[in-house]
Amino acid sequence: MAAKARYKRGNVQNTYGMIMATVAVALLLIVVLVRSFSLVQKRDQYQNRISSLQAQIAAEEERSEEIAEFETYTTTRKYIEKIAKEKLGLVYPGEIIFKDESSGN
Repeated sequence: MAAKARYKRGNVQNTYGMIMATVAVALLLIVVLVRSFSLVQKRDQYQNRISSLQAQIAAEEERSEEIAEFETYTTTRKYIEKIAKEKLGLVYPGEIIFKDESSGN
């Protein structure tokens, strides 16, 4: 009789242990799934940020090319003549300037 009681008590304790282990595994699974979901959201946010930054890089590279072209243009004789005429009012000897009367100049 004592052996049966010990066996039954051990069997009940074993059942409780299995239930507790199952609950612990289930909780761990829930935590992993929730964490996985948040990591997927973060990954998507980072992907969006990467796309945005790549677009900014492309725009800045294009701007850099435009600046390089402008720098090359500013060293040409055509540009120097244009600035001399527009900003400084200089003209070639014998060149005639026509001004519009409505402009007030």
